[in-house]
Amino acid sequence: MASVPDAALAAADPRVLALAAQVTESREQDIPLLLLKLKGILSNTSLGCEESKKIKQDIYDYDLTQYCMLVLRQDHSQLPGGWATAAQLAEILSHCCVGLEVKGDPEEFYKKFLPSAIDNLLFLGRRLQARFIRAIKDGKKQDFLRWFRTVTDAICWLFGGHIQLTACVLQNDHFLQLLITDDVETAIVTMSVLHNILRVNSSVLLQVDEETLHSVLDELVYKLSSTTNPVIGTAAIKLLLLVAKFCKQLAKLLTARYKGLKSLLSKQWTGKGFDKDLSQLLDLLYLEQSNGKGEIQGQHQAACIIQATWRGYQTRKKLKKLPQAVTALQRSFRAKREQDLQHLKQKEDEALKVQMQLQRQRAMRHFHERQLAVLEIIHASQVNKYLEETEGKSALTIQRFWRGYRARRNFHQQRRSLKEYKAAVIIQRAVCKLLEKRRSRRPVLPWKDPKGLTDEQRAALQQKVDDYIKLHPASQMSEEMSKELHMQAQEKLARFLLRSRLDQRATQRRETLLAQVNTDAELLTNSPGLAETTEKDLCVFVSRSIPVATKARESHNTMLKYMCWPWWKKLGEEFMEGDVIPDDALNAELGTLFIAGKKSS
Repeated sequence: MASVPDAALAAADPRVLALAAQVTESREQDIPLLLLKLKGILSNTSLGCEESKKIKQDIYDYDLTQYCMLVLRQDHSQLPGGWATAAQLAEILSHCCVGLEVKGDPEEFYKKFLPSAIDNLLFLGRRLQARFIRAIKDGKKQDFLRWFRTVTDAICWLFGGHIQLTACVLQNDHFLQLLITDDVETAIVTMSVLHNILRVNSSVLLQVDEETLHSVLDELVYKLSSTTNPVIGTAAIKLLLLVAKFCKQLAKLLTARYKGLKSLLSKQWTGKGFDKDLSQLLDLLYLEQSNGKGEIQGQHQAACIIQATWRGYQTRKKLKKLPQAVTALQRSFRAKREQDLQHLKQKEDEALKVQMQLQRQRAMRHFHERQLAVLEIIHASQVNKYLEETEGKSALTIQRFWRGYRARRNFHQQRRSLKEYKAAVIIQRAVCKLLEKRRSRRPVLPWKDPKGLTDEQRAALQQKVDDYIKLHPASQMSEEMSKELHMQAQEKLARFLLRSRLDQRATQRRETLLAQVNTDAELLTNSPGLAETTEKDLCVFVSRSIPVATKARESHNTMLKYMCWPWWKKLGEEFMEGDVIPDDALNAELGTLFIAGKKSS
């Protein structure tokens, strides 16, 4: 918020103060709906009275108009209220600026704030125009057209209150983009804005730069030549009539820049229902053309003389520079020939690259054909073995390249660390030498015996010790406290011995379980094969617990799935995917089984 004097703060409207506080403390997406309350505050006061001016001054002092201007730049399709809120904020902004007499810093208001407000309003108008053109449903199109008209009315109201903004509107790129459109309805609204600009400030076309003036006139003439819509024609002809009536200079510009305009107007737009305006425009153009014929004839003769003189001068100049021209021609010819040779060489190199690529493709195709021929010759029972050998060789090749790349990467990393280590060793060696030199240069001081205490100092120190003993006598423990302390020590010793016995039992149990695991492992190792197993041998390894059997079955299925994976999933840690189960997980699965009817861990 802008700095506001205390006196102004005390005299400010309480509604404006409350709204400013809400806007400051609210979230960004809630600000547009809060700013709509300004419409109710402004509508309660009569237009032009002192109370209205005071409220507008308070709104400007508390930066609410600045908030309105900044909100117009946002994308209102995602905000509460949508584009209807944006159109209402545009109307509120124009009403807040018209009739406002800034007291603090008028230069900033007139030279910075008002042009920025015009730019944001025109930017909002372009967004609404684009969404109106893209809309498919009739109801949606009518809503966007209504909001677009509201924004253009706000622009007209704003430059109607501040005439100097008419030049800003004409020179703004967004206004030219609004005018240059093929849509009939938005084009008519934009042309009505241009008509209001000329009606409010008829001399604005002489204030803008030549490029802007030509752009506006070119678009009006283009609309007359590219369409047969009578509404577009009426608006364009009225605008050109205003331009021609205002200044002879502009009428002369129309006749000189658009030579076929009179024939276009008379042939294409006669009898369309607006012949009165059309005849006035044609009369002005014919009058300007008849007045300029004499001037044109004199200018034509003067131009002929100037051209003849200039051609003679140029011919004499060329004759003097003829030898230099021949040299320049030869130089350019040689440069062109060198460029052609380089281009030809580049084409040959490209052709050679294409030929080498084709040869590689043919060699690869020939290799695949031979491989297929070998597969056709090999017996069906040997195909899998051949494919496994090919996959193994491919895997070895991939692993070899990967290990080489990893070793080179690690070597580069280690080489950098080695350099840093060597540099640290060199620095440390130099520092040690420097410190050794400093120690050798430092003189050795002779030994000095500590000074002894005198009799007076010894007596004073003994006196201090005696005083301290008197002030802090030693505490004596009673017999009951000694017994109680002895009992506590005995209890702690008993707890310690009990805990040590429990630890010893746990150690014995772990050793027993470890011996049992070793026994079960030996039994499993010496067990017969599946082909030689009998029911008696099978009963030794089958558990009577259903959860244990289920866990064993899941672990067995996990191991089988791991064994059936393709070769490329078993290359190493770098190529393992998310569904691969590491060896630690497999060991953990197998470690929870019951072997020989007893739990192994």
